[in-house]
Amino acid sequence: MEFGSSAVDTLARLRHHGDAEASPGLLDFAVNVQGDGPPEWLRRRLADALSGLGRYPAAEADLRAREQVAARHGREPQEVLPLAGGAEGFAMLPRLAPREAALIHPSFTEPELALREAGVPVTHVTLDAPYVLDPSAVPESADLVVLGNPTNPTSVLHRADEVLALRRPGRILVVDEAFMDAVPGESESVAGLSLPDVVVLRSLTKTWALAGLRCGYALGHPDVLDRLTVGRPHWPVGSLQLEAITACSEPAAVAQAGEMAAKIEHHRDTMVDLLRAAGVHAHTPAMAPFLLLRLPDGERMRTHLRARGVAVRRCDTFPGLGPDFLRVAVRPRPLAQQLIATMREIL
Repeated sequence: MEFGSSAVDTLARLRHHGDAEASPGLLDFAVNVQGDGPPEWLRRRLADALSGLGRYPAAEADLRAREQVAARHGREPQEVLPLAGGAEGFAMLPRLAPREAALIHPSFTEPELALREAGVPVTHVTLDAPYVLDPSAVPESADLVVLGNPTNPTSVLHRADEVLALRRPGRILVVDEAFMDAVPGESESVAGLSLPDVVVLRSLTKTWALAGLRCGYALGHPDVLDRLTVGRPHWPVGSLQLEAITACSEPAAVAQAGEMAAKIEHHRDTMVDLLRAAGVHAHTPAMAPFLLLRLPDGERMRTHLRARGVAVRRCDTFPGLGPDFLRVAVRPRPLAQQLIATMREIL
């Protein structure tokens, strides 16, 4: 492995998540959640569902969530699997029993962690800057391929045709679209395509500030989804989670998410301009609600920022990146200016 001298060290780095750096009291640029909690309308919706917590999650609620998600993406309900957060979908991947999994890196490490812990052989397909997808770089022997789109932490949005060029007979392609709802128009999404060998994972955590509730879903062929759920316990997704999945997939919520995506795009463009004016390299084009920064001494900068009350995400835990890289969440101009003013103290 390029970023660890032992299996223990490798797994520890793969397990690292931005929430470990966002300690209480710090200005949070480390976690890609928009806001401190869900909007008022969603809070009320969840509060109204509290009276049903004395009962086990109903099959009707599960079906309602599947139907709403299916309608949102133009799919059939049997092609939808509600999840306790997108991360649950990654934990299910070993149930597909792949012979060889290819992971497109730099990217979110949770899928690799789940596969390695299950003993699945893993191959890295490491992209160099500008991190453009090259389907031919993936070994033909891989019968499971996982990539993020847009990709965490590079903020690169891959073209849908290039993503689908990864398909091969006997291979399952898993596309992590956890941040796709933050892309205006969800361009390059493959979530609306009913394909027998493509699984799309979606998260509702980031846009709707539901990190503490853990909500997401998978889209795929019913046979593949059935394989993913082998051994899954009863009632894997709670009543409040099902209510949130349903609510956030309704037309009004999808429209609101689109408005939020436009705001994120504006804030991101502003942040890029401010960072470049300060002499900080931000990787572009960027299409996700975060930016990948490269500095001469990123670890020193991260330590300085933390000491001054600002949390950012280290990136040496992402295969293909090192300590000179940092990831910062997109925030409105006043917060971005506060971040950059603190960075300037040692630039």
